[in-house]
Amino acid sequence: MNRFHSAAKGSLPVDIRVKILGAGPTGSLLALALARLGNSVTLCDPLTVEELPARSRAYALTHSSRRLLQSLDLWASLIPHLAPFTRLRLDDQELNRHTYFEVDDLSSQNQLHGAVGWILDHRPLMELLIDRLQTSPKVLLNLGKFDDNHLDGHDLVVAADGPRSLTREAWGINTWNHPYQNGCLTAKVLLRGADPLMAYELFRAEGPLAVLPMGGEVFQMVWSGPLRRCQERAGLSPSCFLDHLAAVLPDGLQPDVLLDRPAAFPLQLAFALRLQRGRGVLVGESGHRCHPVGGQGLNLCWRDVSTLINVVKNVDEGKLPAEKLPQVYARQRIFDLVLVGLFTDLIVRFFSSRNILLLMVRLPLMFLLARLSLLRQLLLKAMTDGPITVIRLLPE
Repeated sequence: MNRFHSAAKGSLPVDIRVKILGAGPTGSLLALALARLGNSVTLCDPLTVEELPARSRAYALTHSSRRLLQSLDLWASLIPHLAPFTRLRLDDQELNRHTYFEVDDLSSQNQLHGAVGWILDHRPLMELLIDRLQTSPKVLLNLGKFDDNHLDGHDLVVAADGPRSLTREAWGINTWNHPYQNGCLTAKVLLRGADPLMAYELFRAEGPLAVLPMGGEVFQMVWSGPLRRCQERAGLSPSCFLDHLAAVLPDGLQPDVLLDRPAAFPLQLAFALRLQRGRGVLVGESGHRCHPVGGQGLNLCWRDVSTLINVVKNVDEGKLPAEKLPQVYARQRIFDLVLVGLFTDLIVRFFSSRNILLLMVRLPLMFLLARLSLLRQLLLKAMTDGPITVIRLLPE
């Protein structure tokens, strides 16, 4: 009998043996967190230590992620690489109406940190995580090859290997998928005329366009539209791409230089029909995906990490039988995942429509958003801390 199950009968393991399959931002962060609790962690990924940071992508971090990074003593090391934004401009380009979310619209605890959110590039994040992992005596890195021996003597196995998770398939867990007709294009550009402390969420008929500050005049574009159109735009010459982008940006914003190669990919709303099987659990995009509107993706994945950490702590403290860990984790994540998935889906459908009835509803909504601070506060709290925090206190 393995220690994980025998622990439920009174002899809790001091050191839970964990295997994590997938060393992206979610798997790596979870490995660090579990190792800090004294657990032995084996972290596996087919990419090498050199390949893992080599991705042109930026993440929008909210206060739920900030709290997690602070608890793991990572936040201070990331500060030089973080681009804070103190205002978020929301535009309905069909109605030619906009409103602003500002630091004053945050909860009092979050206001102390002086930003609505932060933009962080993939490379410095992964370089820091890998550095900490390499120096942790409780972490064994098994990088550069695929590990398909999932349950080889480990007490807990975590699938963090992304939306096309081979581990999830091997466990026989089915997913519910709703593919969007739209895709998404990402690119970094130099942008003249933009406030370096402002993020933009532009709602257009073809889909939302996020403009995210990365410091100075560098901005990350997250541009939604029909997938074929996204792919065509990604294949344009740099000058033609910048011309297309200039045509959809608000007046005064002028893209000057394309800094990387645009990448286009399909979008979908997806949920695994269960988040655990036996000693295995799904974490991050192996278990769920949502539309990138509002920058919810990585923050939602990292709330998986926070939940799993807390459940493991309860096992270590004797508050929870060890054998119940996977089921409790899965049960605690359902509410947040479903609400965020449905909410982001509703936002895209609501703001990407030219239906006259929806336009008539959006007009007073934009009016109220611009004038009612309480409405902005509720929406921002749900988006920055998770929907459940609207009805319960924040952890700090």
